Amino acid sequence: MNIESFRDFCLAKPAVTECFPFDETTLVFKVAGKMFALTDTEDAFSINIKCAPEKAIQLREEFTDVTPGYHMNKQLWNTVLITGSIPDILLEEWINDSYNLIVAKLTKKERQLHNL
Repeated sequence: MNIESFRDFCLAKPAVTECFPFDETTLVFKVAGKMFALTDTEDAFSINIKCAPEKAIQLREEFTDVTPGYHMNKQLWNTVLITGSIPDILLEEWINDSYNLIVAKLTKKERQLHNL
């Protein structure tokens, strides 16, 4: 996965927008206005994604390129360094999990408003 395919994968999901709310290099993806993934467009390619607390720990133990979320809640977010050591299919699964965690927390009204 590269930054372009990451961006395309995120934007293909329903109700997803992208923005630069923090600075000029931190690209953030939101579903219904809530962040589910982000990356820095200048530094080494890594992504931050939300994760269930138990799974976050499991992934960090299993993959050396998965660490607690940089500048994020360390219990709920992981930073994944994209070096090619983790198959794209797993990365896509983790991005989907992050997206789904956010959608699950939306109210019924918010889901209806965004057709989710």
